[in-house]
Amino acid sequence: MSNETLNPDSCPPEKLSESGEGVHSDKQPILQAKRPRRRKGPNYGQIHNKPLPLDVHPLPAFHPTQPIDLLKLCYVWLSQLIFPPTSHPPSKYSGYFSPETRSVHVTNPTHIRALWEMGFFGKGTLSRSEPSWLEREKARLKAERSGGTAEEATHARREERRLFKLERARLEKERIDRQKAVEDGRMTVEEAALIEVRLEDMKRDTSLSNDKTSIRPEHENLTAEKDIPASRTVDDEPEIANQEHLQLTFEEAFFLSYGLGVLNVKMIDSTEMSDIKCLTTFIRYSTFIPSPQLSEIPTDSKFMLNYVVYHHFRSLGWVVRPGIKFSVDYLLYNRGPVFSHAEFAVIIIPSYSHPYWSSDAGRDRRNKQEARDWWWLHCVNRIQSQVKKTLVLVYVDVPPPSKLGIEEIFELFREYKVREFTVRRWLLNRSRD
Repeated sequence: MSNETLNPDSCPPEKLSESGEGVHSDKQPILQAKRPRRRKGPNYGQIHNKPLPLDVHPLPAFHPTQPIDLLKLCYVWLSQLIFPPTSHPPSKYSGYFSPETRSVHVTNPTHIRALWEMGFFGKGTLSRSEPSWLEREKARLKAERSGGTAEEATHARREERRLFKLERARLEKERIDRQKAVEDGRMTVEEAALIEVRLEDMKRDTSLSNDKTSIRPEHENLTAEKDIPASRTVDDEPEIANQEHLQLTFEEAFFLSYGLGVLNVKMIDSTEMSDIKCLTTFIRYSTFIPSPQLSEIPTDSKFMLNYVVYHHFRSLGWVVRPGIKFSVDYLLYNRGPVFSHAEFAVIIIPSYSHPYWSSDAGRDRRNKQEARDWWWLHCVNRIQSQVKKTLVLVYVDVPPPSKLGIEEIFELFREYKVREFTVRRWLLNRSRD
């Protein structure tokens, strides 16, 4: 049976209630209100369909029972073998090193959208994560011209709810006091009932006055419409200059520059920095007080350890984001922040397992303290369990200082080893058996 909407004017008298609404009977269908359509959001699966800012050229699908598929496969394979396609963009993305913020800033709006949509690299300087300041600013100005922003309406609604709760608590307290006065004999039942009636009348009068003041007269609406210039409408978007940049961490910038080869890091004077220059500069500025010029690369520097772990998990397909919000080094997302929450929280711990670090010279050259107490581990693990994340301790085996020159320092990355350990809380009520 199909659902139909009954009209009270066309409904027989015996089918109408006192309020004029249709009443359900055995022969009439049930009245159902149509739900308003939900506004469709952006298709994140299509927007973020590429995990990295690279183009992939896969071979076509092949089925043994289809000879045409074999011909198509051979044609595509030969064409790619003779004319190999490139996976890099036509022109590299550009970023500028900022010593004040210890990061790399991307200012081109096209490059900003590309790096965010293909791999979730960086964060907006005026946003929490995705660079969306321009869209939010346009929406705010448009809402102000049309009668207030959504934030202001939410604040007013919360304030009204708070005052309502306070007034309700006050009336309830007075009612309890009157009841106690009646029980103690300090007030008669008739006096208490008379006060209740007066309070109800005052509440009714207040609600009626609020309804009258909330309705704007028709002539005021006409006057407001006349005041709007003909050349300006509510739907006009103001011209706003985008003041937001994409801020990349040193690890993200070096991965895009050295690991993928899609980013050019430049100085403030537009001087392009080589990979060697980026490496030494990022190591120097990875500490709070920048270190002097390096004669050799410290293998246990903060940047080297962080980049080794960052490159390791990026190579495994994870989306790696900073985890300072949850007291960890990194957060691992399966597809990205717009699809789901982070599944794992990573803490980097250097491991001086090489015999060199046990010698007197090795102990003096250590930059990191390996020992951590159990109180620290319990606190961090408790935080991750409360936010539904699994804590992963990543031990990085630090190699001894290499005799290689700075130009051959990339060979040193092969000597690092990464070990992963998952830590879970032991709960007594769940582990009694």
